[in-house]
Amino acid sequence: MEKIIHEFAPELDEIYNIREDESEEQQIKTGRLHENRILGIMLKFYLEGKQKVTTREVELEYKKYFKDIARSTISTYLNMLKKEAMLIKERDGRVVYYIFQEPPPKDISGFWFTRLFCIDPAYFYRAIYFASLYSIARKIVQENAEKGNENILEGNLKYLIGVIILFILKNRNSKCNLCQFGKQEQYNHLIDELDSALKDRTDVLPSELLDTLKKEFSEIQVFEGMNLSDELEEIKMIKRLLTYANRYNKDIEFQLMVLGRRLESKSLQKGNIESDTLEGKEEKIIE
Repeated sequence: MEKIIHEFAPELDEIYNIREDESEEQQIKTGRLHENRILGIMLKFYLEGKQKVTTREVELEYKKYFKDIARSTISTYLNMLKKEAMLIKERDGRVVYYIFQEPPPKDISGFWFTRLFCIDPAYFYRAIYFASLYSIARKIVQENAEKGNENILEGNLKYLIGVIILFILKNRNSKCNLCQFGKQEQYNHLIDELDSALKDRTDVLPSELLDTLKKEFSEIQVFEGMNLSDELEEIKMIKRLLTYANRYNKDIEFQLMVLGRRLESKSLQKGNIESDTLEGKEEKIIE
């Protein structure tokens, strides 16, 4: 993931995965915070097609996204969620599984959804999935496209996937901005940076393409995004991306030209600012 961000949008290197929870810093409402995160991990597994989850699996996922807490603490909160009728418990010999009492809601506003679920695991999992496609773009093209223009298709496919990843990160931050535990000013700043990066890389691409990439490819299922856990849907999705890579070849080519000029201009501006700053310091030293 880091490598793809650095290659596609290096200005986001240091900030794309920032998460700041006010409750965690101030040590208030930590019980609700842990429940919110555990339900978010359960949601991630659910969207992957895995409905039964063990305490150990929750523990391992928790470490990936949040500050580590004891397994006993995770077990305590899983049992609390069972008592609250959010989860049910099922035994298979000595193994205990936790399952949603009811499927996560759909067609609900992000504000109300984040009152229950931390969406970080689900969105980052989706971003990592597309990052894996980005890294095997050449293989995808070789196995699915006609011979003759593989290099162009590979570049276009990687470009579209890069845009999808940025949209996923923006969708994630727009939900984090609604979360009762999050620092809104931090997420507002991240959204501004993502908007800037997306504008630089999409502003001359057709709106119908961008709407599809943002809503269907970049959203998780509970917000009407496509289901990537279904193998047939996954195959269809990859074929659609290859179709777009071919259909919008001229648009992507023009966007790349505009992006190149824009980045060159920004680099020159930055160089001029740094030069002026250095000259100002030298003048002060002479005085």
